[in-house]
Amino acid sequence: MSQEDEYLSVEQFLELQKAETREIIESLKADGSEPDALYAIEHHLMAEDFKALENAVVEAFKMGFEVLEAEELEDEDGAKILCCDAVMDSALDADVIDAQVEKLVNLAEKHDIIYDGWGTYYEGEDAEYDVIEDGDED
Repeated sequence: MSQEDEYLSVEQFLELQKAETREIIESLKADGSEPDALYAIEHHLMAEDFKALENAVVEAFKMGFEVLEAEELEDEDGAKILCCDAVMDSALDADVIDAQVEKLVNLAEKHDIIYDGWGTYYEGEDAEYDVIEDGDED
């Protein structure tokens, strides 16, 4: 569900994600990102097992998310993990993004994969398309 060292319940994790969502939105707005633009919200999913990730992304697709191709990466311990993004275009609206997060966190829990937060791109005339990730301290 999450990469936290200590286990969080789904409810606790969702509350943490809600706070991070609001921080990301405020950071984007403070940086001058267009508040009324349509944003590609990229939700990050990870798994050690290909079949579990595949089952989850098929379900995410059926929920209306665009699913990007999975990549194989190594974690900090050298273990192989599979990562992909489930993307949905939406307004920069905390309640809308919270609903997306809740669907995908529950999906991750169901399929025993990891939901690793979300990111998006700055939108504006001077956009350089750097991804703003949860946990960034900019």
